[in-house]
Amino acid sequence: MNYQQTIAYLFSQLPMYQRIGPAAYKANLDNTIALSNYLGNPEKRFKSIHIAGTNGKGSVAHMLASVMQQAGYKTGLATSPHLKDFRERIKINGVLIPEHYVIEFVGKHRAFFEKLKPSFFEMTMALTFDYLAYEEVDVAVVETGLGGRLDSSNIITPELSVITNIGLDHTHLLGDSLKKIAAEKAGIIKEKVPVVIGRTQAETYNIFKEIARSKSAPLIAADDLFTVKKVSPELVGDHVYLRIELNSKDKDEAFLLDLYGHYQAENVVCALAALKTLNGDHKFHLPDEAIHIGLRSVVANTGMMGRWQQIGSHPQIICDTAHNADGINYIVKQLNGLIYNKLHIVFGMVDDKERQAILELLPQNANYYFCKPSVPRGLDAETLAAEALLIGLKGMAYGTVKKALDQAKIKAGQDDLIFVGGSTFVVADAV
Repeated sequence: MNYQQTIAYLFSQLPMYQRIGPAAYKANLDNTIALSNYLGNPEKRFKSIHIAGTNGKGSVAHMLASVMQQAGYKTGLATSPHLKDFRERIKINGVLIPEHYVIEFVGKHRAFFEKLKPSFFEMTMALTFDYLAYEEVDVAVVETGLGGRLDSSNIITPELSVITNIGLDHTHLLGDSLKKIAAEKAGIIKEKVPVVIGRTQAETYNIFKEIARSKSAPLIAADDLFTVKKVSPELVGDHVYLRIELNSKDKDEAFLLDLYGHYQAENVVCALAALKTLNGDHKFHLPDEAIHIGLRSVVANTGMMGRWQQIGSHPQIICDTAHNADGINYIVKQLNGLIYNKLHIVFGMVDDKERQAILELLPQNANYYFCKPSVPRGLDAETLAAEALLIGLKGMAYGTVKKALDQAKIKAGQDDLIFVGGSTFVVADAV
């Protein structure tokens, strides 16, 4: 098989959460452990940092990987889902896993897969750990796929665990309250391994505190170490950065970031707390210069896409992968702070999200172009448009993201703004 045939085989033969939803979710680690044992436990052959959370875990993962890479470490990065190419999920120093490695891995182990019947994500994590061990990375930054306790990434014993924040998402699998979801995410806390909590929340902090105590794991609250003072754009030469000014117990300091969503300020605080902990434990040497350069080079170093990313000008077109109420709330706040003539929103969702809670956050004074992302879980655009109309959001329904975006481009003036979002898969269809 060539690369495209290999990927088509994986997508068609292995249950994939991104495509079919809960039917692909495995509520145990049996297959993951079986795959690891079969491959010789590759996850034990490199150091790692493990990241969970409802929002921000991908951004924090990319920030940490960028800094580690900048500090001279051969750095693996495992994230999900991908936007355009499966290989985006597995990188070393920003370089995608080679096509030939994917082809050879699947070909070599296909008989075992067909016997074991793993999910797409279980197989992906097995490939990830196998490749990172083969390449002898110094450290791997590993993002959970869903939850934590039963996530296929949760067979590693990291140098540091990170939990960014807790919001209501995947409630049908992780629990219908912040406390239940926090307990699942806290499953990545390991015996005597420090854990950084990105956002202190009254409903969840005591859960983290108790689980960390039971495992003798030092607990660090990021927002105890750093407070955001100001967030603003800054032009340096011909490049615009996000300037994030922070207060800390040691000193006031500003960081430039090449990611433009204002919500990234919270993620920077979380990343800095993680870096400070790793430095303090002397597990890595991460100089201030590497931290500053790494944060302003996240996109350049890791190839990160889809977070408040500009994909067009005149009219300006912004896309973002935020897909739950917590994330959409941040997006709307930033949209409200921008200057434009008219706002056009290309919006689609998958069918297992809390739709009403999300739709109620969206601005009433926008022209909407409702669409269906090209995955089986994609919510019918007509259904979405009808539900949106009930709360005053007016727009037409389109069968694909491309049709919706094309129509928005036709109707938008040069000084208008088009926002594309609602789902990772809407963004994937747009970029």
